[in-house]
Amino acid sequence: MIRVGVAGAAGRMGSTVCGAVEEADGLELAGRADPALDTELSHILDDCDVVVEFSTPDTSLKNSIACLEAGVHVVVGATGFDLGALRRAAEGADSGAKCFVAPNFAIGAVLLMTLATQIAEHMPECEIIELHHPAKLDAPSGTAKRTGELISEAGGNVHQPIHSIRLPGLVAHQEVVFGGEGQTLSLRHDSIDRSSFMPGVVLAVRKVAGLPEPFTVGLEKLL
Repeated sequence: MIRVGVAGAAGRMGSTVCGAVEEADGLELAGRADPALDTELSHILDDCDVVVEFSTPDTSLKNSIACLEAGVHVVVGATGFDLGALRRAAEGADSGAKCFVAPNFAIGAVLLMTLATQIAEHMPECEIIELHHPAKLDAPSGTAKRTGELISEAGGNVHQPIHSIRLPGLVAHQEVVFGGEGQTLSLRHDSIDRSSFMPGVVLAVRKVAGLPEPFTVGLEKLL
């Protein structure tokens, strides 16, 4: 049984993660940390093998480092913080704890990124549009940034800036539009419910301890 704690447990994503952990075979919800619950992360770390970090950008880095220092594996879904600082902390930690980061846990979104890199080799000119609910704190989204990085690594040319839309009624959506002579090609992924992220979160919780490196980015590394 893997004992799982959730940081940011009172938030939209955090509460959904708590429910997914409770329903998953082989996982036990060992603790919920959130200022709204008057429970600090330090109060649950001793009871956890893995912490899923879905707090806010201004606390996610601190929380993730605290997990690593305590020897607790951490699965990070929050975005909008200094990823380089977290990488350095994970690679410098001597506790043996692993850190896994995914800008997006929806398998469909990961497939979009993979297909986009293949298309970029042949139609390099493209633009990215990401659409989210108005409560999302960072713009552009971590998914859009990661998609742009992967396209660039594949030889594509992402026109700047990434277009960010924040409106009521949206959850998480992304479109990549490629343009060539006399033609365009569009990829789009829509998460219409936060449950779309849960299979990826559960997969990461189960696999983080066995990762070969102390710091890993991208759900595609686990598929």
